[in-house]
Amino acid sequence: MSGILVYSEDEARRNAFAVNKFLDNLDVSLVTEEKLDCSENPDFVVNRTNNAEIAKRFEEKGIRVFNPSSLTALANDKQKCYEFMRDNGIKILPVDYKGFPVIIKPVDGKGGRGVRLVESGKITFEKGFVYQKVASEPGKDLRVWLIGKRIVAAMLRKSRGDFRANFCLGGSASPYTLSEKEKSLVMKIAGLIDYDYIGIDFVFDDSEIVFNEIEDAVGARMLYALTDIDILEEYCEYIKTEIKLGRGLRDRI
Repeated sequence: MSGILVYSEDEARRNAFAVNKFLDNLDVSLVTEEKLDCSENPDFVVNRTNNAEIAKRFEEKGIRVFNPSSLTALANDKQKCYEFMRDNGIKILPVDYKGFPVIIKPVDGKGGRGVRLVESGKITFEKGFVYQKVASEPGKDLRVWLIGKRIVAAMLRKSRGDFRANFCLGGSASPYTLSEKEKSLVMKIAGLIDYDYIGIDFVFDDSEIVFNEIEDAVGARMLYALTDIDILEEYCEYIKTEIKLGRGLRDRI
């Protein structure tokens, strides 16, 4: 069975290593988001964009998409994601926060881009942004990678003078061992959503991890730089197993 791998043109160039991992381990062809023809009928789709509409259009034809459109839509709207988690009993830092300091995030932002820390002054609240209370330990966060319902790895990230701890922005990282309490929280979140391969990010507040966001087309530079975990190969094996077992859309409902 053959599928297609979808990246935006920019992300395909920026993530050439990941693209080649997929091409080497799966029977897929790379199609950029800008040139994608959704009238095609591949056996499966690996969607590495933040565009839920791509997944939805293929799912409407009964084609299996990794990750599903429901996950992509949720993960790439921070406001909806925070509200969803809060409504399902997952602790978050307050959003629509009117105090200082406050972190202002684009609802569809990724990789720390467009995120601002405001410590004083006057703020005009605008649509399309989240205004969130700052964690008690800024510049420090935790990423946990999951494939299926399995935790694969966790990495602690710390900034070098920035309130954002993103590895791609120059932060440092090191392997992290989750406590049983932390594992329980991760799996509780995982049980609320339908996904194939994601990262869940947490911040540290009052010495405990607090949900921050879901990374849909999650990167893994930290893992390849600092561990011997080949998570993209593991994801490809997972995809092949899902396809071989014929786990389609009906199995996800």
